[in-house]
Amino acid sequence: MGSQRTPAGRRGRGRPPSPGLLTPAEWQVVNLARHGLTRREIGRLRGTSLDAVRYHLANIGGKVGVHGIAELRYWPGFGAFGPPARRKDTDMTTTAAITLGPIGQVSLLVRDGPRAEAFYRDVLGLRHIFTFGDLIFFDADRVRIYLHRKDDEEWRPGSILYFRAMTSPRLTLLSATVESGLAARRT
Repeated sequence: MGSQRTPAGRRGRGRPPSPGLLTPAEWQVVNLARHGLTRREIGRLRGTSLDAVRYHLANIGGKVGVHGIAELRYWPGFGAFGPPARRKDTDMTTTAAITLGPIGQVSLLVRDGPRAEAFYRDVLGLRHIFTFGDLIFFDADRVRIYLHRKDDEEWRPGSILYFRAMTSPRLTLLSATVESGLAARRT
């Protein structure tokens, strides 16, 4: 079943044209689930019913081979055109009030990936999600821990905290770089 044009030129019911595996609506659900939102929160933010969210999650699971929202949170897939491009020359200031939610992710640079992975898994007892090259991911009770191995010349102390911030009908993440102080920046 695809998108059909009616005689009046209006698009009929069905999937909107999309070059990728998932529809734009399904990608919205994937991204919100990856940021730790519940089905109910996803429905509220998208202005859809809980049944619509369940329908999208079932379709997504069938297409990408994951079962349930918990597995979807850690699915490493990207859209048809790869990961989103970084914006350049963006003004990072805002006059809008921002209400921070809980921390969603902590990002750290590490010098020795295997040693850091063993420490977070064996000493701290965190659940290891996956390792891909120099990237190591753990789950700390719905807070993602992201470790990125860097060579000595690229390594620097500090971490980035990603907060969930609700400033509009869509989810916005705010990160704070923690070094000697806090410098907030939008992502």
